[in-house]
Amino acid sequence: MAGYSRSKFGPAWADVDRNGCDTRNDILRRDLVSRVLSAGSRCIVQRGILHDPYTGRTIRFVRGVRTSSAVQIDHVVALAAAWRTGAKGWSARKRLLYANDPVVLLAVDGPTNAKKGDRDASQWLPPRQAFDCRYVAKQIAIKQKWGLWVTRPEDQAMARVLSRC
Repeated sequence: MAGYSRSKFGPAWADVDRNGCDTRNDILRRDLVSRVLSAGSRCIVQRGILHDPYTGRTIRFVRGVRTSSAVQIDHVVALAAAWRTGAKGWSARKRLLYANDPVVLLAVDGPTNAKKGDRDASQWLPPRQAFDCRYVAKQIAIKQKWGLWVTRPEDQAMARVLSRC
């Protein structure tokens, strides 16, 4: 983890696709159903419903200081995990693109995402086991797309999960 900090991946939720919307709202718009946008906005999600893949719970998202954290945007392969497995050697621009890549991101239950932290598949799997196969497959696809390596413990954990799929 030498040299790692969140800031090495650029400002949070940058508009790297230049669609006029920040990445957090792009992912909320993609992953929530029954979305309501702010009046006069084509970007800002005010409320919606998340069918959380990690827990299986239905979460009613309402934008606000005390409520927005109920739904967080997870980097399926966490930024720190990416740093440990290859992103340390990337340019600042490539790290910014990774941090805002919709393939890497998923709207999920906030407290569950906080428990995951920066752990990889050898240290954490979603509490809803029915999502394990898709979660591991998504991690593998992300690592392949971005040229990140898989540690030996990750490889073993992923193989165990995939043997049940």
